Amino acid sequence: MNNSLFEDINESASYIREKLPSIPDHAMVLGTGMGGLTEHIEIVKEISYRFIPHVVPTTVESHIGKLILARWQNKEILILSGRLHYYEGYSPVQVTYPIRILQALGVKRLWLTNASGTVNSNLHAGDIVFIQDHINFHPENPLRGIYDQRLGVRFPDMSQIYTRFELDFARQACKEIGCEFHQAVYFGLQGPSLETPAEYRMIKLLGADIVGMSTVPEAIVAHHSNMTILAASIVSNDTPENGADKITTIDSVLQTIRESSHKLFAVLDRIMQFETN
Repeated sequence: MNNSLFEDINESASYIREKLPSIPDHAMVLGTGMGGLTEHIEIVKEISYRFIPHVVPTTVESHIGKLILARWQNKEILILSGRLHYYEGYSPVQVTYPIRILQALGVKRLWLTNASGTVNSNLHAGDIVFIQDHINFHPENPLRGIYDQRLGVRFPDMSQIYTRFELDFARQACKEIGCEFHQAVYFGLQGPSLETPAEYRMIKLLGADIVGMSTVPEAIVAHHSNMTILAASIVSNDTPENGADKITTIDSVLQTIRESSHKLFAVLDRIMQFETN
């Protein structure tokens, strides 16, 4: 972190406050191929990332790069449609900068979504999985750098990143809509290459269930910012143990997400109803 980071964040937040009619305290990050979730809710206003000061552009085709103010079950929510990744060549501070903006805007509750591969033979492509913990294998920590106490403590505890009551909400929502509830340990790698069979075996031995290239840096910063966190993943490709010997492509990943995102939306929609009823 550099000495101007706090000032940059507040400049970005001020721009957003000027453009949006209201700022809710709940936000959501959409993962790979999940932009279609916004088709099910009311869009109030959109801001392209390229207009927000100090936000770097998304370069991945399936991440459009928009901040959306939406209305969902009569409650407003900020949606980051498109995330930044370390593998795009950005620093951890740049990758998590949108989360810092949310912190400056007063967001207290964050939902993270992503696509993942499974190393657990009990999980299959198309399953909806909620993250209960993670293993951070990214080469850098987003909190590394010059300490600024205005952003949070120097040495945050990481024993309960993913909020228990949010997981309880997810479990109850799954029960009510008839969707099987899965929770898992997420293994965060930098990408962009997918995992080798030997890496899959290593990840499983280390205690993870699913693996992906995002979410961990965002979760660290969101937790550092005192947000409650719910993280949900759509399993996009099977473990080699389940006979997944075919080559995984981004097209096959996106296809699985398109076919399964309605299940994730249904769960999240039910959770939103808990608070509006």
